[in-house]
Amino acid sequence: MANFSQTPAGAKVHLTPFTAHVDEQKLQDFKQLLQLSPIGPRTFENSHTSAGRKFGVTHEWLVEAKEYWLHKFDWRKHEDHINSFPNFKATVQDDLGNDLDIHFLALFSQKKDAVPVAFFHGWPGSFLEFLQILDILKTRYTPDTLPYHVVVPSLPGYAFSSGPPLDVDFSVNNAVHALNNLMIGLGLENYYAQGGDLGSYVAQGLARSSQACKGIHINFSPMAPPPNAHELPVEDIEKQGLERAKWFQEVGFAYALEHGTRTATIGFALSASPLALLSWIGEKFLEWTDDDPSLDSILESVTLYWLTDTFPRCIYPYRGISNDPDAESPRIAKIGSGRSAGPYIEKPTGYSFFPKELMGIPKSWVGTTCNLVHAATHTSGGHFAAFEKPDVLLKNFEEYIETARRFYDKQ
Repeated sequence: MANFSQTPAGAKVHLTPFTAHVDEQKLQDFKQLLQLSPIGPRTFENSHTSAGRKFGVTHEWLVEAKEYWLHKFDWRKHEDHINSFPNFKATVQDDLGNDLDIHFLALFSQKKDAVPVAFFHGWPGSFLEFLQILDILKTRYTPDTLPYHVVVPSLPGYAFSSGPPLDVDFSVNNAVHALNNLMIGLGLENYYAQGGDLGSYVAQGLARSSQACKGIHINFSPMAPPPNAHELPVEDIEKQGLERAKWFQEVGFAYALEHGTRTATIGFALSASPLALLSWIGEKFLEWTDDDPSLDSILESVTLYWLTDTFPRCIYPYRGISNDPDAESPRIAKIGSGRSAGPYIEKPTGYSFFPKELMGIPKSWVGTTCNLVHAATHTSGGHFAAFEKPDVLLKNFEEYIETARRFYDKQ
């Protein structure tokens, strides 16, 4: 096997090799609890023939999913795939001085001029979103030819990373500082970041706060219309994205209000039954994608969340979501609300538009918020771009990096 695990020469932080392996007793407890978890009765709202998925997952889908989860799904095989990549843990500090143990996957290059890049996931995703991209890179390159140092962290509170401190009102901004310290600690300054969903906020935070971050590429950029929106070109496919955004705000946003206003309650509720967690998260994978993912891939993500107690630890970024115009999270910026997307990003930025994104914002609008040097429009794909369209997103990101590096060459 090619050795992509040799850490960069300039690494200053202590790295511990990590192997994903859930304790067998916890795995058996999970299966027993799943076996005993009842499925609610059929109703008009959960009947496929009556309402489809208008009101959420269907009774038929949940019955099939439970049966497959119990008798066909093999978590150990998914662990083997995770462990086919170099995994590490490192302890870094946030801006408040809290120590955080950050888990990450990496493909380290042996090229002297390799470009450092970091991929940041969102909710209800994880590092699993990027495994296909890592597979593509492993197949395409050797450690001697890989043009990038690739780092895929588990955000604080997710999967194998430690959760936020219990005595601090921890925010995305605190996580941003810790993740920046990870990249610097690895000796990977002058890096580029890519992200969707929560990962896009992490990337934007890095671009605004860290000299080590040279630029970002995002596939999620919720914002209110800019003042000159009526003057900006909008393609027909982008108009579909704006309609999708209105649908999400009117029909699909209740989960976020629950996460943000009753964070403790929903954390306990979905920690009591794996079937409850599947219902909550499975709905998002089905509704937020362009084409339905395989059942096995949905169960992989939900099982990771369950076995690592991720859900109650990871929804802290939603806290404060309300009608408060000063709320920190940009998730509540509504079409027509007048809210901006945040301070202008001077660093070179890339953007990929996918029509089934939850907030499909036109490229011309995004260009008013940042120094947009590369943009791409696609006719298919949804919220989980790295998972749904790994080859497409990777191509966009690589093109963006070349454009951004030319930008700096001209400085």
